[in-house]
Amino acid sequence: MDVVIRRALPSDAPALTRVAHAAKRHWKYPDGWIRLWRDALTVTPDFVARHPVWCAIRGASVLGFYALSGEGPVRELEHLWVAPTHIGRGVGARLLAHAVAVLRADGVRVLRIASDPHAVGFYLAMGARRVGEVASTPRGRTLPLLVIEVIREVGVSDLRH
Repeated sequence: MDVVIRRALPSDAPALTRVAHAAKRHWKYPDGWIRLWRDALTVTPDFVARHPVWCAIRGASVLGFYALSGEGPVRELEHLWVAPTHIGRGVGARLLAHAVAVLRADGVRVLRIASDPHAVGFYLAMGARRVGEVASTPRGRTLPLLVIEVIREVGVSDLRH
């Protein structure tokens, strides 16, 4: 059975939360840190109803998902999680490519990503570039800040032959 990417439903929230928690635990973070991130990793039905959230499914199983936020030409990748048994199998790449296509269709120019340090290599391989860092939890921890140019602004020099 093939993987299908579809818009998430509010009723998917518990499954999305399970994927996010399992994916974060996959990187062997201390339990105390996982507890600090509990709210950030929990996807509520209300969140799904208010944000563009898409999930990769096979049959009735959620393999991964992503969520976007923001308005205008720059958007944020709020979540991109893949169930640990499917990490490295192309699910994340399909989800990110789908997110970029959705944003491109909406005229978005840039996708900003505050990446887990373990995922930086994935995002760089998918065409992101590192532009800085942002504060995180616990205090003193930072996350790499990456961007993907969804639609590149064309300059005059690009129009010359």
